Amino acid sequence: MSLSRRSLLKGLATAGAGIAGLPAAGQAKELKRRPDDAVGLLYDATKCIGCKACMTACREANGLTAAERDGKWYDPQSLSGNAKNVISFYRGPKGEESFMKMQCMHCVDPACVSVCMLGALKKGDKGIVTYDADACVGCRYCQVACPFNVPAFEWGKATPKIVKCELCRDRLAQGKIPACAEVCPRHAVIFGSYTELLEEAHRRLATEPKRYVPKVYGEKDGGGTQVLYLTAAGIPFEKLGLPALGEKSVPSLPETIQHTIYKGFLAPVVLYGALGAVIFRNRRKSAAGGEEGDA
Repeated sequence: MSLSRRSLLKGLATAGAGIAGLPAAGQAKELKRRPDDAVGLLYDATKCIGCKACMTACREANGLTAAERDGKWYDPQSLSGNAKNVISFYRGPKGEESFMKMQCMHCVDPACVSVCMLGALKKGDKGIVTYDADACVGCRYCQVACPFNVPAFEWGKATPKIVKCELCRDRLAQGKIPACAEVCPRHAVIFGSYTELLEEAHRRLATEPKRYVPKVYGEKDGGGTQVLYLTAAGIPFEKLGLPALGEKSVPSLPETIQHTIYKGFLAPVVLYGALGAVIFRNRRKSAAGGEEGDA
C-alpha cells in the first residue's frame, strides 16, 4: 500500500509533537553542585588597599610576564595572556571608591567547560576549573561563553594557550595556598574551604551590617561560584564589574534545550523525515509532470 503525502506529514507532525511532550525530568539540565571538599577564595573589597602585591605574586608563581616591562612598571587593567589576577579601581559619581580583584570565578557550573568541545577545560579536584593546553584547539569558545570575561588568549605567541587562574593548583599539591592569598597584607583575599569561606562572609555581614552590601556575591549568582565577594555599602557589585546573572547557571538554558531536542535522537529523526517528505513530494510532482509531457 502506498503512503500518501498527507499520511506522511501527519506522522511527522505527531513525532514532532512528542518533543514538546517529553517529561520535565528529561528536559531539565541536571543541577550542578559544589563538591563537598570544594575550595575557593573570599575577597572583601572593604579591606583591599590596592597594593597589587597579589598581582606580582601571581605572575611569579605562574611564570608570567615580569612586574616590569621595558624598564616601566607593568600594570595591566584587565585579565590577559600575561595576567591571571588583576586589581582594578572604581570611583563612583559621589566620590565613593573601591578596589576590585578579578580572576577566574571557578563556577559551580562553568560556561567555559560547557562549550569546550575537547575537554581542555574541566571541573577538577576540589571544584577547581582546570585547563589542559594539550587538549586545546584554540577555538576560544570559552572566551565568548564566560560571563565574567575571564579566559584570555596568548595572541602574541606562535603556539598560544588560554590563560586563566587555576587557584595555583601546583602550589596546592605542595601543601601551599594560592600566591595571591599568601601575600595579601590586609587579608583582603583569603583561601579556604568553600563552606568555611561562606560562613565567614555571612559572619562579617551579620557583625557589621552597615559596612557591606547585604549579599555574598557568588553564593547563588550564575549557579554559584567558588570565589565569593563582599563589597562596601553603597557600591553595588555591578559597579565593580560583577554581572547580575540571576541564580541559574549560564549553561543551564542552552544545555536544557539541547538535551531536550536530542533526547533519544528524536529530533534528527523528525528532521530527516521532514526532508524525506519534501523529496517524496518533489518526486511525485516531477513524475506527474513527466506523464503529462508524454501524453
